[in-house]
Amino acid sequence: MEKVIVEKSGGIVHVRINRPEVLNACDGDTYNAIADAWDDLENDPTLRVGIISGEGSSFCVGTDVKWVKSPDAEGFVDRLYPRLLTLTKPVIAAIHGHCNGGGLEQALGADIRVSAEDAHYGFGEIRLGWIPGGHGTQRLPRVIPLGNALELLYTGNRIDAQEAYRLGLVNHVVPGDQLIEKCEQIASEIIKSAPLAVQKMKSVVMKGLDMPLPKAVELENEYFQWLMQTEDSKEGALAFAEKRAPNWKAK
Repeated sequence: MEKVIVEKSGGIVHVRINRPEVLNACDGDTYNAIADAWDDLENDPTLRVGIISGEGSSFCVGTDVKWVKSPDAEGFVDRLYPRLLTLTKPVIAAIHGHCNGGGLEQALGADIRVSAEDAHYGFGEIRLGWIPGGHGTQRLPRVIPLGNALELLYTGNRIDAQEAYRLGLVNHVVPGDQLIEKCEQIASEIIKSAPLAVQKMKSVVMKGLDMPLPKAVELENEYFQWLMQTEDSKEGALAFAEKRAPNWKAK
């Protein structure tokens, strides 16, 4: 059985963690297969958006605790999470059931998070004597208020979907049977936009978060001027004037 199912359609790549018997806990093979899928998203010009989800009753409970104690586990965070830091195309996380530990870190590595009503979230590493090792300590305080992030990290407590929405951890909360549909709807709206502009938009926002404002504004202007010279920029203006859908070429 494949530990990760990858399906492509209409510019969207669906990446589904497929270890439902262990609530989609990830071992090394699983982490590497997900990283491979994101490499493909980045390098395939026909792909515009990724959607990650989990098979069975949960999104992902994190790293397989039994596996992580094996010699094979050394360096298991070295591929997937750095890949998420450099990915220039959008990823949407479709979350249901358990979203804990490394599962929450993967969700935080996505650009947009859509939650089913039954989802719950937390970092339990502290109760195992660990800290999150897939950028969770750095990403969570950049998404929700610092005090709330520290409380979750220090205690290992979990929050439900509505609390996650209140804190800004997730963008939407929907019934479980509408979860993938909502993610595909958002992906379809992104695909209407110019591909190079979407990639530059993601890059400038993410890089700008770690820059002083004047430097971030300089970077924004650099990307703006670059995009204004592209064929897609001219096509976008022409299509708007002619009241038709643009024909993007990513050039």
